[in-house]
Amino acid sequence: MLYRDKTEWQEAPAKRVALFGMSGLGKTHVSRLLRAGGDWFHYSVDFRIGTRYMGEHIVDNFKREAMRNPFLRELLMEDSIYIASNISFVNLAPLSTYLGKPGDPARGGSPCEEYVTRQRQHRAAEIAATRDTALFAAKAAQIYGYAHFVADSSGSLCEVVDPDDPQDPVLPTLSATALPVWIEGADSHIDVLADRFSRAPKPMYYEEGFLRQIWAQYTDIHGVAAGSVDPDHFIRWGYRQLLNRRLPIYRKMAENWGLAVPADAMAAVRDPHDFVALVAERLANR
Repeated sequence: MLYRDKTEWQEAPAKRVALFGMSGLGKTHVSRLLRAGGDWFHYSVDFRIGTRYMGEHIVDNFKREAMRNPFLRELLMEDSIYIASNISFVNLAPLSTYLGKPGDPARGGSPCEEYVTRQRQHRAAEIAATRDTALFAAKAAQIYGYAHFVADSSGSLCEVVDPDDPQDPVLPTLSATALPVWIEGADSHIDVLADRFSRAPKPMYYEEGFLRQIWAQYTDIHGVAAGSVDPDHFIRWGYRQLLNRRLPIYRKMAENWGLAVPADAMAAVRDPHDFVALVAERLANR
């Protein structure tokens, strides 16, 4: 690890961390809190995915929709309007909308193979954007003069890595750049996340083999043809499957490449000083 013990972390003039874990457990909140302290650079992997690596796909999708409207089509063909994505650190809706949900197009879904194509694009983008952590850590110090650096990783990081592989294409570079810190949810957090997701289901990234497995299970269990699947019902059902799949991978990532911090302890952090102390405590007890 980048910091082998509590003392090395506390005495480091440049502290670098990479937060990972399920969406909704505080990665972005803590990253923004550190940035607000003035000495921390906040690198959002999701923002990098949605701008540098998926931006053209997202805008092209907007244009396809605009071309279906005769009024907008004419303006677009004449270069009279400009279409862009207004993605931000806290508003990733353009990326989520592009990924979409598999199922009946009449209910807002995408045909399964089109959905898989977009998932593959996201996988490549996430790997590239996560590897860019090293690039932005260097920029943060050399260009902007920040002392410290926090990478706010995507919730699906566990889907694109193999924590048991020392030659994994992502984790060695990431852990050499920053200390991977898992925000570990308890069972109560999982229930809260599942309830929140059920109320407002959003697009997710699935490892392709797992996606095809649960897609086949869903259509078999519910006796429905692929083209008639209710997109929201499927992703609500699939979210629980995804949680059960991801948790052991997150745990192995923390064991092999970083450390774990309970979500409740992370939620109690109020400023950068609290954060540094919490990481020091976890390193001491690792």
